[in-house]
Amino acid sequence: MSTPSPGQDIRVLVVEDDPVAADAHVLYVGRVPGFTAVGKAHTGAEARRALDRTPVDLLLLDLHLPDVHGLQLARSLRAAGYHADVIAVTSARDLTVVREGVSLGVVQYVLKPFTFATLRDRLIRYAEFHAAAGEASGQDEVDRALATLRAPGPAALPKGLSAPTLEKVTRALRDRAEGLTATGVAEAVGISRITARRYLEHLVDAGRAGRSPQYGQVGRPELQYRWVKG
Repeated sequence: MSTPSPGQDIRVLVVEDDPVAADAHVLYVGRVPGFTAVGKAHTGAEARRALDRTPVDLLLLDLHLPDVHGLQLARSLRAAGYHADVIAVTSARDLTVVREGVSLGVVQYVLKPFTFATLRDRLIRYAEFHAAAGEASGQDEVDRALATLRAPGPAALPKGLSAPTLEKVTRALRDRAEGLTATGVAEAVGISRITARRYLEHLVDAGRAGRSPQYGQVGRPELQYRWVKG
């Protein structure tokens, strides 16, 4: 992989098996100055073919692909001489996996579901790390370069949303493969319908849920939300 010239965008390949999430991630990357999504792949095999065709600096890599685990793909890419860094996108919270990824070029982890603000923060920090060049003057400068990859804390949710409630809404939606309306989520979680709708729309914006009209009832159809993946 060639190193981008000064002023050249960081080239990102989105590797995500779910088409809705992949499209959302491509859009997210395109909204961050200094980054360009050069393609998307839905399997490990597609990712390898894309890397053969197009220079890539960074993989936005889902760890649960249909043909290979993301870390196995990262390991095989390293062995084959690909040197793109990796931001892992996953719903897994196993710290053993996190530790294993460090040796394979995983520079950041983003837990699903996430917002555009969360990914933007990770990409900006990666860009700062990626731009570091030359010889460090001492330990402090090395520490500062590495510290750019560490977020100061969880990215803020939109105003009025809380992480515990988001987790409850996420769990309720995951547990109902057929989907839920905002009314159904409100009853399952113990919140108002309006509040449930805000959390569900947040998940849709994050690419983690889809929505469609629910017909067959008298009056205006209510939106049905379904978990995309995770």
